[in-house]
Amino acid sequence: MPGQFRHLAAELAKNPAYRVVFLTRREGVTMPNVITARYPLKEAPPPPAEPLVRSIAQSVNFGAAVAKAAVDMANKNIVPDLIIAHPGWGEALFLRDAWPHAKIVTYGEYYYQPYDGDIGFDPLFPRTLQGVCNARIMNANLLLSHEAADAMISPTHWQKSRHPQFLQDKTTVIFDGIDTDRAAPSPDATFNLGNGTTLTAKDEVITYVARNLEPHRGFHVFVEALPKLLAARPNARIIVVGGDERSYSPPPRGGHESWRSALMSGVDLGQAADRVHFVGKLAYADYLSLLQISGAHLYLTYPFVLSWSCLEAMSAGCAIVASDTAPVAEVITHEQNGLLVPFFDSDALVASVCRLLDDPVLSERLRQSARQTAVTRYNLADCLKQQLAFVNTVLAT
Repeated sequence: MPGQFRHLAAELAKNPAYRVVFLTRREGVTMPNVITARYPLKEAPPPPAEPLVRSIAQSVNFGAAVAKAAVDMANKNIVPDLIIAHPGWGEALFLRDAWPHAKIVTYGEYYYQPYDGDIGFDPLFPRTLQGVCNARIMNANLLLSHEAADAMISPTHWQKSRHPQFLQDKTTVIFDGIDTDRAAPSPDATFNLGNGTTLTAKDEVITYVARNLEPHRGFHVFVEALPKLLAARPNARIIVVGGDERSYSPPPRGGHESWRSALMSGVDLGQAADRVHFVGKLAYADYLSLLQISGAHLYLTYPFVLSWSCLEAMSAGCAIVASDTAPVAEVITHEQNGLLVPFFDSDALVASVCRLLDDPVLSERLRQSARQTAVTRYNLADCLKQQLAFVNTVLAT
């Protein structure tokens, strides 16, 4: 909580005709005019011996906990007209059974396919029968949840396209929304490294951002490019934002606790190491300041869920070098609002960064176009209008 529904819940709560309840297992999270209801999650039973069944068991544990909370709420006369749910963890599994007369909208973030997505994309994780079977079973929870829904909403056309056709038929594409007024260019921005050094847009700064540093977001390609970037740009500072947990990728091998540890352990940056700064996860204001001073911003991803950070970087007016993968190509067109490179080609990545840093005219043109794309297609005000219209349509049918 609130995840993808932060802005929509807040906007709905502004209407005195609505009572908005956020059902979550998180503690200590509140939103103005939004009632927070918690569901306790029982301790999960021992995992089944059959690995393929484990994701189902976990989803059922979540779904059953939400269903129990829903029945308790119904007994207190909390009976929703509309439910909006992210089905990824199983929380939406039994909503139709707990509240049979409610309209239900599910969030179509991703649906696993054996080809043309993240499965088998990277030679680091070859496609296997076991992996494909596991993904199919992971879809079972999504299928049950989406099938019970009256309508679905998906943030991008590519993410919608991953779903079976009968689910696409009831899916509307509306992006979550970027606050383009807040994530905006600022020529006076500064970023403090925490060691007494303050950087501005006059410094040569290369940025890489991911929620967590892992292969799904191209961290291994970035690490391969890192020595080449440092050699090619002797005055550059490289700022890396992201945590050491895992969001999407399998755990690293060799006993390493994180992908950063696994990948950086074999890299000798020599004296240039002091120009690389791993700053962890940043407060949002600091993160935006970093984007605002970036000379070249890197965004890499498997064919997978598109990151908010990609659109935030565009909104902040970054000159972006990104992977030429399907979700990225929906928002970035090569040489129009960014530069695209093959995901695994670290040499092309370095060459494109150098091209941006050496050509201020190109850089400025791409920055302005990236900003324009974010403002015209993904700004929060317009996305909220579309989401509210969608909600009203679902309620009216």
